[in-house]
Amino acid sequence: MFEIKEINPELTYEIRHIVLRPNQTIKECMYETDLETGGFHVGAFHKGKLISVVSFCMENNPKFSSEKQYRLRAMATLPEFRKLGAGRELVNYGENIIKARGYDLLWCNGRTTAQEYYERLGFKIYGSIFDYPPIGPHIAMYKKL
Repeated sequence: MFEIKEINPELTYEIRHIVLRPNQTIKECMYETDLETGGFHVGAFHKGKLISVVSFCMENNPKFSSEKQYRLRAMATLPEFRKLGAGRELVNYGENIIKARGYDLLWCNGRTTAQEYYERLGFKIYGSIFDYPPIGPHIAMYKKL
């Protein structure tokens, strides 16, 4: 149903803006990790249209004991394409790349509104809810690969 492939970070910005940061500028949808070595971005296409994105970067979180960590960032699916499995396919695709690179832990700071979604993908909660201004409440989550 979806074509899943690696994409350039610039292709993620519009969907990040629409879904994750609609009240901010497009510039605020560009992250410092987007162009870092080892990072990559994955998109799901439906009939040639980019409908879902996720980014992965090599970033260690001191909360987790593993030295071989990747961070999942800025996962977003256009509202009209949610609940069709695109996000799950993106994460699975990214996890396969990360495992092939020899990394064993994937973590994220997920919005509390997406906590159940990440749990269905196999992520576990770590710690307490925290505020991420100006976006709102988040929770650290992780998954052993």
